[in-house]
Order: sequence, then structure tokens, then C-alpha cells
Amino acid sequence: MALRGGGSIFVLAILAAMGTWVYGAYSMSDPTTAILAGIRIGDSRISVKMPTCQTDTVGTIEVYNSDSAKLLWRASGPKTPAGKRGSFTLWKAEDFHQASPITQPTTLPANLDVSVTFAGGEDGTGDVFNVRTVKAARIPDEQYWTRDGARSATQIDAQFKCNGDE
Repeated sequence: MALRGGGSIFVLAILAAMGTWVYGAYSMSDPTTAILAGIRIGDSRISVKMPTCQTDTVGTIEVYNSDSAKLLWRASGPKTPAGKRGSFTLWKAEDFHQASPITQPTTLPANLDVSVTFAGGEDGTGDVFNVRTVKAARIPDEQYWTRDGARSATQIDAQFKCNGDE
């Protein structure tokens, strides 16, 4: 059975839609195109830097055990300017307007999944961090570990093309 006229256009439209979907799924899961977030793990605290634009304000932070998907901690409404711009310490409830009363686990899971949602919307970003790898990394002061090596907060933010950027 040969397709004619409108039928062939319909088939081409379906193929184009499928191709776009496959490309989108591939590019979103491609680790070389992923947005990098940063982390520092010290003796008693875990600091994170999520990329933000000048106009972004962090709304909610969530921390999960990446292997079990168990929620470990949630906080919202950072109080500090740095927290609003994506630099915050996990399990430091006093830096947030609302925070779950859960304390930092004595033994961290192998992989931490940290994500933020920006205030006033559903957009956000996040990353999964291998705790052993981060602890073993030698990170200079004022920098964070990322999958691509140590980065400053400015370098982490520079990944986003924000309004006003050239």
C-alpha cells in the first residue's frame, strides 16, 4: 500500500517528532552536556554550589540517597545572600526559613543526589555526587569538586547562559 499526498506528510511528521524526541532524550542524558554542580565535604559539613543566574533565587533544596531514592533532607527559603545564589551548607537548618528537622547522617550514603528548585517556578538543577570520590579529592580553598575537576563558584555559574550574557 503506497501512501500518497497527506499520508506521506503525516509519516514524515511522525518521523520528525520521533527524531526530535530521541535527540532530546539523548542530549539530556549525555554526561558531556550535563550542568555541573559543586560540592565540598569537610570534617563536619557538606557545602554545595548549584549554578544560578543573577536573577535566580534558590527556593527549595532536596538531598536524597541516590541509591535508594530516600529523602535525607529538605530545606526552603535560604536566608543568606549566598544561599539564595546557590551556595549553601547541607543540614544547616538555621540558614533556611524552613528545614526538615533531620540531622546529617553519621554515615553518608555512597551517592548523594542534591537538587534545587528555583523560587517562583519549577525550574531547577542538581547533580549526584559520589561521596568517596569527593572526600578523596584535594580541592583548593574557595572551590568545589565537580565531575570535571575543581571549580570556583563563578565558574560553576558561568555554565548558564543568562539574560545579559554575551
